[in-house]
Amino acid sequence: MEPARTGKASIGITTFNKPDYCVQTLSSLADSPDVLELLDRIFVIDQGTQLVADRPEFAEISEKLSSTLSIIRQPNFGGSGGFSRAMAETLDRPESDFIQLLDDDVRIEPESLRRAVIFARFARTPILVGGHMFDLLDRPKLHAWAEVIDDRPYMWRNLFQERMPHDFGLQNLRQSPILHMRMDATYNGWWMCLIPTEVLRRVGLALPAFIKWDDAEFCVRAGEAGFATVSMPGVALWHVSWLGKDDAIDWQAYFHARNRIVAALLHSRTPRGGTLIRHSRRVDLKHLMMMQYYPVALRARAIRDVLSGPSHMWRTLATAMPDARATAKLFPETVIHRDRDGVLRARLGRQVHQRLKRNEFDSPTGLSLRMFTLTTLVSHWFHVPNRINIERPEVELGKGDANWWRLPLYDSALVSAADGSGKNIYTRDRAKFRRMLLESVVLHRQLQRRWPQLSAQYREALGDLTSVEAWQQYLEND
Repeated sequence: MEPARTGKASIGITTFNKPDYCVQTLSSLADSPDVLELLDRIFVIDQGTQLVADRPEFAEISEKLSSTLSIIRQPNFGGSGGFSRAMAETLDRPESDFIQLLDDDVRIEPESLRRAVIFARFARTPILVGGHMFDLLDRPKLHAWAEVIDDRPYMWRNLFQERMPHDFGLQNLRQSPILHMRMDATYNGWWMCLIPTEVLRRVGLALPAFIKWDDAEFCVRAGEAGFATVSMPGVALWHVSWLGKDDAIDWQAYFHARNRIVAALLHSRTPRGGTLIRHSRRVDLKHLMMMQYYPVALRARAIRDVLSGPSHMWRTLATAMPDARATAKLFPETVIHRDRDGVLRARLGRQVHQRLKRNEFDSPTGLSLRMFTLTTLVSHWFHVPNRINIERPEVELGKGDANWWRLPLYDSALVSAADGSGKNIYTRDRAKFRRMLLESVVLHRQLQRRWPQLSAQYREALGDLTSVEAWQQYLEND
């Protein structure tokens, strides 16, 4: 059987201040001649200030890779800007039939790259070949395999969400029948995804989304054009798991909210986005009840930007991230206290932890959920926090215990960061709570009312947001 395509692949790695990971990936490739013979170019799009080329190991690796390696410096336009640059560069390479996208903070066996390219060569129709994601810090755990988007809430998940992560340290492949069945994916994360250049020429490059949802939206767009995505067994890498990150409550909250809404406006088949708006409103309520005001402020900004129309995505590509990070200075809960002994100890911390353990309860559901939410919102609207609790945290909680149904019980809390780097102090602020709650209600109503109009605007502008020409013009001007 002859392959349908015989061209090589170019690799696109977008990096921001993670040169140690990048040089390790490049070193692995340099020592894999059977993989190098399948590669045309390795594009490293360096958008940081700690440069890959400045690493002491780089000179030797660069010599080994020779003309195969191309380091491109540009401002920080996020993953979408870096990967789109690599895509555009690959389209100028006649010998490249594919672009293999790789995240920067990964560990990879080059054999996975070889398998992806060979599989794509023999596919009768062009196909996107994705790789599974294992946890870099807990290597037997598989976190992502065959990811899908539920259209009604327009939210991503694993196809069998309740079975992930899968720990191969507890169950090997023979003991895991579910891992032997066919799983159809909607998209694959760009920690590892091989895309035929034919797809790029047909559907364009990434949305100017900076980060979050650019990979999912692209795969959905490709799927609508007839190009499927395969999450291929035997193709995988190790990547830092999102379980050790607080990206839903840091500056990335803006991109989580905005890009999900934009993707739904572009591709949702459910009238008015289905339950997305209701779900988004609930996310705001949970943050407000947990005294997490910073992500609510960013989410409000995200909705206002969406309401302003599609042109904001180009206008804010280089500024949305620094603006979001600058906003953090207005919210004391974003400060990470790294010296535990220097942080005020939680008042009656031991007794409180004992009471939590005795009165352990899970997330309320059904009628209990509605009653809990209503009573909590009313209580926080009228409740004046105890001055002593404002001055020093009322309780200390680990990250896993600081759930949205526990934190509302207190005026303040000392909570561990997800990555263990320190602790945050959450403090009740009635004025912020009232203002942000009303703002969330108003913005979500506007979004719901204008959904059909906005959907038409964003779909009409899709070509201007994703075309090769639009990206080249933007990159040349910046």
